[in-house]
Amino acid sequence: MATLREAQKEMTRKLLLDAGLDLFVSKGYATTTIDDIASAAGTTRVTFYAYFPSKVDLMKALISERLNAALDRVPSAEHGSTERELVAVVEDGSRERIRAWLASTSERWDAIRPYTTTAFAAAAVDPEIRALLDEWLNEAIGDIKDGLDRADRFPAGTRHFRSVIAITELDYVARHWTPGTWGVGHDEMLDVLTESWVGSIGRR
Repeated sequence: MATLREAQKEMTRKLLLDAGLDLFVSKGYATTTIDDIASAAGTTRVTFYAYFPSKVDLMKALISERLNAALDRVPSAEHGSTERELVAVVEDGSRERIRAWLASTSERWDAIRPYTTTAFAAAAVDPEIRALLDEWLNEAIGDIKDGLDRADRFPAGTRHFRSVIAITELDYVARHWTPGTWGVGHDEMLDVLTESWVGSIGRR
């Protein structure tokens, strides 16, 4: 019986997260209410509060749980979360390894775009989400810097800035590029993005 109750609780939490994401995408984070989410999940406001203290907390869960899982990010004592493969790719620094990682990551863009687009929209109106998103981006920036530090590539004082450039560029392309956007197809996009990453953080 206890196992069944736990399964039901987990299902209710999943329904609330699913409903929240769907509404944030279709209606917008700012205009979506807790009642909207509860209703779409087939439950009540009281039940919503049993799982999430606020709409902000639901948005935090979408980022820290689902978005990190989709990007293979795992807990890290140094950065909060890390993607070990990204650190290794940057440490290697070869054009081939960088392009292969970017190609693999690009296959997940359609799946992660609802989360990242919603997170940026929420950050525009909610300081807590803005801080969380900044922290999340800084964790990815930290991965690249770790790779550069391990490789001892480029002057130490420029490594963080190079990491900022690489992640900012990747994040923007991942959120906005679709086939044909900006006049480039998938392979062309990867070629140019790879060229940029190799120039800023790779081996020359």
